[in-house]
Amino acid sequence: MNLVTALAIVIGVLGAIATYIFVGNVTGLGLQIWACFIAWASFFHCGGGEAGLKATIPANVWGSLVATVALILIGQMSGGSVPMIAVIVGVTVFILILGAHVALLSAIPAAVYGYACTAAFGLLVAGADPMSAAVQTSPFLNISISMIIGAIFGYVSGKIAGAIAK
Repeated sequence: MNLVTALAIVIGVLGAIATYIFVGNVTGLGLQIWACFIAWASFFHCGGGEAGLKATIPANVWGSLVATVALILIGQMSGGSVPMIAVIVGVTVFILILGAHVALLSAIPAAVYGYACTAAFGLLVAGADPMSAAVQTSPFLNISISMIIGAIFGYVSGKIAGAIAK
């Protein structure tokens, strides 16, 4: 079997399992399936294998951390002013990209995925609070955990598909 077909089968099956776990709220944490799938894609975007896992997870979490800082600053400093919100986003994205000077954080697209997912959670999920310590409402914790699990699903799917394709 060729690798693409093997990946299609494995990712289809594991995608169904991940959806059941996340959407069925098996963990009780309200984790986000969309962030899981984005990290899964990020894993392959970063080259897959051990290197992809080592690049994706730190960069996704870095992006989530920087976006959480942006959400906190927007809540505390913007007063709803769109120009101030734009400045906060611009400065935090600047810092996000500068993080690529650190080898562990050099996967810029993966960092952007983490930032975007966290911002989406913070802006769109009712009750989201960037200062919360509860996984269900913390953009940082919820998205970081969802994305770490997604990267692991990517790693497992790559390994299984590689074995099937042989």
